[in-house]
Amino acid sequence: MAKNNKPIPINKQVLHFTPDDSRVVTRFFTPGNEKRIENIFERIFLLSDKEAKKILDDTIKSFSKRHRNIKRIFKDNFDEIVKTTNFSNDFSLEQKLLIGSYFTMEYSIESAALFNPSIVVHPEDIDSDSGRLKVLLSFRAVGEGHISSIVFRRGVIRSNGDLLVQKNSALVERVNRTPDPIYLKSDFSLKLKELGTYDLVSKILDNLLDEFTFEELNEAIQIFRKKKDIKHKKVGRSSEEAIETLLWLANANYEIKFSPELDISARVIFPVSNNEVKGVEDARFVLFKNGNGKGKHVYYATYTAYNGFNALPQLIETVDFCHFKVSVLLGEGSKGKGMALFPRKINGKFATISRNDNENLYIMFSDNIKYWEKPILLKPPAFYWEFFQIGNCGSPIETEKGWLLLIHGVGPVRTYTISAILLDLDDPTKVIGLLKDPFLTPDEKERNGYVPNVVYSCGAIVHKDMLVLPYAMADSRSGIASLKVQDLLDNMVFY
Repeated sequence: MAKNNKPIPINKQVLHFTPDDSRVVTRFFTPGNEKRIENIFERIFLLSDKEAKKILDDTIKSFSKRHRNIKRIFKDNFDEIVKTTNFSNDFSLEQKLLIGSYFTMEYSIESAALFNPSIVVHPEDIDSDSGRLKVLLSFRAVGEGHISSIVFRRGVIRSNGDLLVQKNSALVERVNRTPDPIYLKSDFSLKLKELGTYDLVSKILDNLLDEFTFEELNEAIQIFRKKKDIKHKKVGRSSEEAIETLLWLANANYEIKFSPELDISARVIFPVSNNEVKGVEDARFVLFKNGNGKGKHVYYATYTAYNGFNALPQLIETVDFCHFKVSVLLGEGSKGKGMALFPRKINGKFATISRNDNENLYIMFSDNIKYWEKPILLKPPAFYWEFFQIGNCGSPIETEKGWLLLIHGVGPVRTYTISAILLDLDDPTKVIGLLKDPFLTPDEKERNGYVPNVVYSCGAIVHKDMLVLPYAMADSRSGIASLKVQDLLDNMVFY
């Protein structure tokens, strides 16, 4: 039974995180038509040396304060566009930079929205027991064309639960991916069998070691194609599609590295692979204890890669928020959106909360953090505010009483609200306590925006017995709420 049914006191801070359209990154920009590309080259060639120099100097002056190395950006984009032309690459450096500038555009990463936040302890403050806790927040930033990326903020939580946030960097930077240095054949086999294309490319995998590189994969593909041609059996469409799937899988596993000198608020994880071309969505970061088997802490984040048609769950791994490793999640249980990892192993296994059928809460256990199957039903919708569907609001938080899991429910008029349940510490398949009502609902100042009547979070944190909850409002902006953990527990019904 609940100890009392008094309203839970919640402090909503004045602090808000709103979209800032001045935060821009550069992107490669092309009309896509070969004739138009060549026309642009020809027009540039007609400029006199003096005209070309002035245009380049003015362009560099205009954009050098908005990006750390605008010349490098222009040069890289020249290298990319020249591949599509018949021009010989014998241009001067100034010509390359000027041409590259025409195939460069700025993209405002958070011009439309800044929402669905999560929060974790800063790497510098792990195991800290001070009155002030350093934290990192992640947000889903959305710009033109509804392309989502991940951005970060650094802050400090006071003992009373108030959050202070450091000023943003004036510059924002994204980095190019590098393919995984080593791929595991076992991971590829599992995913390809799941996708139903394994048999078509099994001979390619047979020519690879248990651990292989991207170059070795390409070599094995070429050998496969050559043998087919020798036998006068051209590689069929189904085989080519399977090869494309194989390459897609390789490209979906990658690494990105930022300079440690770059402020955390200047780092943006922008879509870089084909399966996330429309966005990296709703990252749920968690500090995982002894997660890499070397006695160190590691941060994981499950997120949704979206290509405009399909949603694919993926995993981010980092220890310092400079070097990120991205992997595709495997197994039938990894389908769907909204997976959230437990912050440690349970009875020797990784554990995650999921919503495999887009309606109910599930829990899964695995020996492999990348491979998930056999979801166990944890909680179906039971109350009016969650009749449509329920999901998690980030990773479970360990307390003395049990695993505190914040959940969201969807009710009348597609209204999202936030509530909580408590899971058994040793057997989290058991729900031992729950709130019958939401403790956070959109008020009149929060309900209007891109998606009305929504409050949503991808992760909270406990400091000094205070639950600090960053949350999104109407899929547009974000705020901070704090409340006592004990007040949540006092209002729960226990079983």
